[in-house]
Amino acid sequence: MFCPECGSTDKKMVGNICIDCFLKDFQMIELPKRIEVQICSHCNSKLEEGKWSEEFIPEDEIIYRALERNIKVAPEVSNEIINLEIDQMKGTIAQCYVEIVGDVEGTQIEETQETEVKLLKTVCPTCSKVQSGYYEAVIQFRADNREIKSEEFEKADEIVEKTLIKQLKTDKLAYCPQIAKPKEGHDYYIGSLKSGRKVAEALKEEFGGVIKESPRLISEDKSTGKGLYRIWISVRIPEFEIDDFVKFEDKIIQVKSIDKNRIVGNDIKTNKKQNIPLKNIEKIELVKKSTDVETTTIISMSPSTIQILDPVDYSAVDLEMKEEFSNYNIGDEIKLIQIDNYTYLLN
Repeated sequence: MFCPECGSTDKKMVGNICIDCFLKDFQMIELPKRIEVQICSHCNSKLEEGKWSEEFIPEDEIIYRALERNIKVAPEVSNEIINLEIDQMKGTIAQCYVEIVGDVEGTQIEETQETEVKLLKTVCPTCSKVQSGYYEAVIQFRADNREIKSEEFEKADEIVEKTLIKQLKTDKLAYCPQIAKPKEGHDYYIGSLKSGRKVAEALKEEFGGVIKESPRLISEDKSTGKGLYRIWISVRIPEFEIDDFVKFEDKIIQVKSIDKNRIVGNDIKTNKKQNIPLKNIEKIELVKKSTDVETTTIISMSPSTIQILDPVDYSAVDLEMKEEFSNYNIGDEIKLIQIDNYTYLLN
């Protein structure tokens, strides 16, 4: 066949022209001369197809991804190998080139094109919220019928911080812009409701107690007419603490540990271990604090009886001898707690 452009009659034809004339003007790739990418100047997330990425992306990676997204390889190209290079950075503009090697109509060819990628620095919606002190939840850390101790506040602050650091891997609003300290407890303002709930669960895991949520209408979205709410999450820890004495199902139990699901303690009458599910917290009654424990002296012992001095009036009190007290001797000090006019010895 005859090539109308060069007159050749002995070369492979591609359509109406020879392979050489076809390749002379053939472009293996289409690439814009300028590519613009919006990135957040605070977290380096990027705006892509109308959505902000949730991950931190290094600038070089943002540029390479922008190049990849904007390259269009001609359908005639096969077995292509593409190499992307950033030649130099000038401020927020990256001078780049793209090299491609591939087969076209049985012939291996290569091509290089230049372009520039401009990084448009802005602030993503999430970072804008962080800068403004935005929050979706308030964790109200309280205790039933008692003041929270300073060491409990310190532990709670530590738990909040550790939980938010862990959450920050997947939630950029996992932060606490404010801690209010009213007399009755601490209020932790949390950026996202999701992380707020994680914080509440972590506090309950440590201290036990009950979690309750209360939504509050803040404003109304004028475009949709829907109410905008913030969630107040109450974490109310028990009135009783470790080593306090509680009554449950007619048993007097000294509390030894508390977690989000249960109380573990000892029945002070039988010295047997007891588990109380925290779902029964309303049926648990605090009867004595650990500070009510007193110390007295053993004045007499027999196989069936142990005699002590009453720590108030120093009268002799006879109590049943139990196996756990058999290693004590006359003159030893021993701890006791008085509940409902009955004296319990503590091992």
